[in-house]
Amino acid sequence: MQRKEFMFSTALASAALVSSPFSSLWARQETARKFKIALNPGIIGVKANYAQTLDYAIQYKYEAISPFTQEVMDKYSDGQLNEILAKMKENGIGYDSANVPVEFRRDKSKFNEDFKGLRKFCQTMERQGATRINTWIISSHNELTYNENMKQHAYRLGECAKVMKDHGIRFGLEYLGMRTMMTQNRYPFIGSMKEGKELIGEIGESNVGFVLDTFHWYCANDTLEDLRTLKPEDVVVVDLNDARLGFTRETQLDGKRELPMATGVINTKDFLQGIIDIGYEGPVRTEPFNQELNDMENEVALKLNMEAIKKALATVGY
Repeated sequence: MQRKEFMFSTALASAALVSSPFSSLWARQETARKFKIALNPGIIGVKANYAQTLDYAIQYKYEAISPFTQEVMDKYSDGQLNEILAKMKENGIGYDSANVPVEFRRDKSKFNEDFKGLRKFCQTMERQGATRINTWIISSHNELTYNENMKQHAYRLGECAKVMKDHGIRFGLEYLGMRTMMTQNRYPFIGSMKEGKELIGEIGESNVGFVLDTFHWYCANDTLEDLRTLKPEDVVVVDLNDARLGFTRETQLDGKRELPMATGVINTKDFLQGIIDIGYEGPVRTEPFNQELNDMENEVALKLNMEAIKKALATVGY
């Protein structure tokens, strides 16, 4: 083959490769993943404290762990905390998110009582170097109309967000997308990303964003394009799950889910593509609420959980 013909053939082959489905996969593999695989042990039935969770994370290659802030407040001296922080740093492990320690859904007196302890909780998180708190929004109410519930949520969560902001903490809100929950009580409330945006807008604090869960994204009939309307700072935490077989989107129930990719009901690839497209950099974890998983030995559950996450990430070339 003449040199000119060889160069032309090579150019054609290269062009074909660039335009092939494999080119985007190879490009993705050359780009470092921004988000971190997180371990929240209790949610997969693993009984472990702060130090044990760190050891599990190191052993099974997780990249972030729950902060265990209440445990630190109750039991850890400065020396003990510094020791575990050094171990986290040595192994390149960061933090997932903590549940908000304030009951904001009940009466005013309970909210005010819990709110008094929020600043100490946030101060402890700041000592730990943890920067994320999350909660969920129940999507119906027996007594409050949509507008009344919106007003109460915006005020109470806004007051919490202000305290968190003082300590460098972002506040993630999870909308619950099940249609079954929206009809569970007399008055429906937030059950989609668009409605979640309305609540975040009413709160009006710059450190408030979403907890995005594949299960609720699916149940709400949200889309890849909905995800692409977000900026990376709009997302605080991401949960990966799958939905059960034998149920429609409208009949799925909360508290009964599967590990990601277990059934294929949820389009996990589109969901992950969405958070990649917007440049999300935070923790990604599972939240399957699965009794079979909870009944397994710790080591088995930790391994299966990681395998499920890796299987999900493989759909987008990671």
